[in-house]
Amino acid sequence: MKLLHVIGTMNPRTGGPCQMIRNSAPEFVAQGNTLEVVCLDDPDSAYLSGDSFRIHALGKVRGSWNFHPALGPWLTEHLPKYDVVILNGLWQFQGYALWQASKNLEAPPYYIFPHGMLDPWFQKISVRPLKALRNWIYWKTIQHRIVRQSAGLLFTCEEEQRLARLPFHPYQPAKEAVVGLGVPQPPAFQLSMTEALVEQCPALNGGNYFLFLGRIHPKKGVDLLIKAFSKLHRSTDMAGHTPIPRLVIAGPDRESSYGQEMQKLASKTCPANAVLWPGMLAGEAKWGALYGAEAFILTSHQENFGIAVVEALACGKPVLISNQVNIWREIEADRAGLVRDDTVRGCEELFRQWQGFSSDEKNTIQAAAKSCYENRFGVTLATRRLLAAIEEPVSDTRTGTVPRQRN
Repeated sequence: MKLLHVIGTMNPRTGGPCQMIRNSAPEFVAQGNTLEVVCLDDPDSAYLSGDSFRIHALGKVRGSWNFHPALGPWLTEHLPKYDVVILNGLWQFQGYALWQASKNLEAPPYYIFPHGMLDPWFQKISVRPLKALRNWIYWKTIQHRIVRQSAGLLFTCEEEQRLARLPFHPYQPAKEAVVGLGVPQPPAFQLSMTEALVEQCPALNGGNYFLFLGRIHPKKGVDLLIKAFSKLHRSTDMAGHTPIPRLVIAGPDRESSYGQEMQKLASKTCPANAVLWPGMLAGEAKWGALYGAEAFILTSHQENFGIAVVEALACGKPVLISNQVNIWREIEADRAGLVRDDTVRGCEELFRQWQGFSSDEKNTIQAAAKSCYENRFGVTLATRRLLAAIEEPVSDTRTGTVPRQRN
């Protein structure tokens, strides 16, 4: 099978969608398939140089809709060379261009990976009033047609599929399939990983810590972490418990207005050096942070999957998450961590319950975390599910017939 991914950018700073492609590509190719990507990046971007699959970078986009005049003609010319196409994400020009180019009967079927972009949270007027209105108009005029003409929607988990049905109508995908989002086995722990972490965050100095790893953004609930962590330190009933680990908040956008606001909040409400801000961690420093953490914590207000959550599980680390991280049901069922509401109180309960566990209880959760990853989130399993979904013959939404399978 020759697969084409259509995506706005392969910049790793944008998170999940491009990381999913990079995670799945080696296993997809190992099973005898070909994978290529077309994106709207500057072809000279450094982050495009290390991939093992072919990337067609058409150049920088114009405006927030990602308009690029070369994408439509490129798709019209090249789509017939592929067996299937996956559109990653919604709402932007690449989806419109693919929809138009796919009206050619020589074009292969395309699937859509929404990557959480149909989550009702994004349509809350109180959260994003202008974007919610824009999305509603775009759905009514264009986006529902792009979905309806697709061969189907692909989801990372059951919760994403359930939530995707709620915010917009008409919602008429030809089919839905939960294929997962595989995360590769992490590299085996090496001392150099710890050294790389300490080099970037020397204040750690070997102490225990909770780890947040992600964008420093309001959606991620960083303010909840700091406020709850501050309350934990001020509590008199924590006397006699295990000393409170530090809180490491690692990720990009530390210098944004929100990031600076959060650093000021931590400095005012938490003890000195109790909250550390090492910036974005990558490579050995990232794995050193995951392997060395006592627990991973993420109290997002909306999280479609959470690759970093699964990477923590793969390292045998318990995860303390909100029930707005869409894989929370799987985590809770496997007892691989703790789940609470995305509130200050919920976050404080995560910290308190973890601190109240005995060493044996913590070790049991660590073992469950590793098993949860192996049984649910491995890249081989996710690739097999994806192949099963896109290889299944489907009715051509343009003609109503079942297209001939290509060799």
